[in-house]
Amino acid sequence: MNIYVGNIAFSMTEDELRLAFEAYGEVSRATILKDKMTNRSRGFGFVEMPNQEEGQKAIQELNGKEMNGRALNVSEARPRTEGNRDSINPMR
Repeated sequence: MNIYVGNIAFSMTEDELRLAFEAYGEVSRATILKDKMTNRSRGFGFVEMPNQEEGQKAIQELNGKEMNGRALNVSEARPRTEGNRDSINPMR
């Protein structure tokens, strides 16, 4: 299950994100997206959990939970579409 995590504190690390979700089950990957120019966190990321039930439990428990001073926005990730921003940006 791919999980979207928004409103991440800019100081949060991928290891901290992983640990928060590992309390609910196995985490195969935790990623915080970074700005390509500044390498600064963009304030959101994704967590992959192989077990659907564990992923749903993590979403229920962590959505709205405060971490590092910010309330997380946690939901099931939507699939990427062909019309995403990166595919139409002529500067890339």
